Amino acid sequence: MPDDVGDKSEPPTPRRRSEARERGQVARSQELNAAVMLLVALMGLLWFGGGIWRALLLVMRTALETTSTADIKETLLLSSAALGRTFWAVAPLVALIFVFGLAVVFSQVGFMLTLKPITPSLDKLNPLEGVKRIFSPNSLVMLAQNLVKLLLIVGVAYTTLKSHAAEIFLAHTLDYAVLAAHAGDLVFDLGIKLVILLIILALLDYVWQKHRHEKQLKMTKEEVKEEMKRMDGDPIVKRRRREIQMKLAAERVKNAVPQADVVVTNPTHYAIAIKYDADSMSAPRVVAKGVDQLAMRIREIAASAGIPIVEKPLLARTLYKDVEVGHEIPERFYRAVAEVMAYVYQIAGQNMGPKPVPA
Repeated sequence: MPDDVGDKSEPPTPRRRSEARERGQVARSQELNAAVMLLVALMGLLWFGGGIWRALLLVMRTALETTSTADIKETLLLSSAALGRTFWAVAPLVALIFVFGLAVVFSQVGFMLTLKPITPSLDKLNPLEGVKRIFSPNSLVMLAQNLVKLLLIVGVAYTTLKSHAAEIFLAHTLDYAVLAAHAGDLVFDLGIKLVILLIILALLDYVWQKHRHEKQLKMTKEEVKEEMKRMDGDPIVKRRRREIQMKLAAERVKNAVPQADVVVTNPTHYAIAIKYDADSMSAPRVVAKGVDQLAMRIREIAASAGIPIVEKPLLARTLYKDVEVGHEIPERFYRAVAEVMAYVYQIAGQNMGPKPVPA
C-alpha cells in the first residue's frame, strides 16, 4: 500500500472538475462582483444622475402641488405620470448594473445552471458542522482579510475627508446649490477612491479563491486511480472483455483461414489471409488478419490446413493497416498480390482459371 494515500499532490482530473462544477463549487469572488457593480453605479449616476434628479424633483413637486381637494382619479393620474418618468429615468442605471453584474459573473465561472448549492441538506442544519465552519482555518483567514480591508477602507476615507476638511468646515457658509455641488464632488471623489481600492482587493481575493479552489480539488494517487477506473472501466472487466474479443476473433480465424488461398506474413508480427475466387470476386479479398498472438494463430491454422505462407513484410503491414476483413484489396495492391497468388498457384501446380488476378 502506498504511503502517500492521504497526500493530495495530484492535479484534479477533468471529471473531478466537472463534478465540482455541477455541485456549484467554482472559483469566484463575490467581492469582485460587488466592486464592479459599485463602480458601474457611480459611473451610471455620473451619466444618468441629472435625469434621475429631475424625475425625483417632479415626483416631489407633484406631491406638493396636489391639493387635498383633488379627486382620487386626478391624483392617481398625476402620481402614475411622475412615477413613470422616474422609472424610465432609473431604468438605464439599473439595466447597466444588471448587465455588468452578469458579465463579471460570467467572466469568472462561465455559464452555469445548478440548484445543488441551494438544495436543502441536513448537514447545513447540524450545529456541530456550523461551529466547525465558524472556527475553520478558512474562516479565520477570511476574518483577517476582512479586518485588513476595513482598515484600508477607513484609511482611504479618512485621507479623502481630510483633504476636503476646509470645505466641510465652511459648508454652513455656502449657498445650498453650491453646497450640493461640493457635496456631490466629495461623495464622487470618495466613492471612486473606495471603488478602486475595492477592485484591487477583489482581484487579490479572486486569485486567492482560485488558488484555494485548485487546492481543494487536488487528489491523492489512489483517488486518481479510482477515477480512472470509473472513466475507463475496471481493469478486470476490461481484461475479460479483451479475452472475449480475442476468443471471438480466434473463432472467425479458425473458420476463415482454411478457406484462404495464401497467408502473407511479416513474418512474425502480422498475418493476412487472402482468398480469390474468379467466379464470385472481382479482386482478391482479405478473409482474416491478425497481429502478434492472433497472427501466430493464423499461421498455425494455415500450416495445419496446408495453406501456403508467403513472407512479404511490407505488403503484410500495409494490408493490415489499409484493408478490413471481408473487403477486397484496393487497386494499388493488385500487382503485389497478383505476384503472390501467381507464385502460390505455380507452387501448387494449379491454374488461375478463366479470370486472372487483377494486375
